[in-house]
Amino acid sequence: MAASLRVQQREQTRRALLHESRDLFATKGYAAVSISEISAATGVTKGALYHNFESKRALFRAVLEDVQSEVGDRVAAAADARTDPWDQLVTGCETFLTACTTPEIQRIMLIDGPAVLGWQEWRAMDESAAARHLAEALTSLMDDGVVPAQPVAPLTHLLSGAMNEAALWLASSPDPDALSDTLASLRRLLTAVRTDPGR
Repeated sequence: MAASLRVQQREQTRRALLHESRDLFATKGYAAVSISEISAATGVTKGALYHNFESKRALFRAVLEDVQSEVGDRVAAAADARTDPWDQLVTGCETFLTACTTPEIQRIMLIDGPAVLGWQEWRAMDESAAARHLAEALTSLMDDGVVPAQPVAPLTHLLSGAMNEAALWLASSPDPDALSDTLASLRRLLTAVRTDPGR
């Protein structure tokens, strides 16, 4: 019973640390947030913080995983609301880019993510969080003849890279029409990979 209570308390502490540090990272940016500030905001000791996360970087990585999971859930929900597989792909891609215009997601996932973790680790996390689902969707569309049969990996990386680059650009663009223009370009890009673009 005591062990179960300790596990429960540790999980509550972990959730609180993730919640408060996410707010701080989103508002101030990773570099401007200290361990002491996170500890004070959460109401836990530094010892308790380090018991859950070995460093501020490890805590940030966990926050980034949560943000990526949240974006992934949003994309999946929007895609699942459509019945046609092609519409699911387009809607999922559009939802990803739209989600990436949220200031909190921009700061954590697109600005600080690559800077804090390094490009290779950030890309690996992105690939496991999003690119795998894109590859599955493209494979299904190829099986149905909607997209010409071809090696899936290159097409997945091309589309994923284009969307990540567009998301990074949107994060810094002052143009009020940037999102709508980007979504229009995305639709044209996706239509070009169809077997019959006129459909």
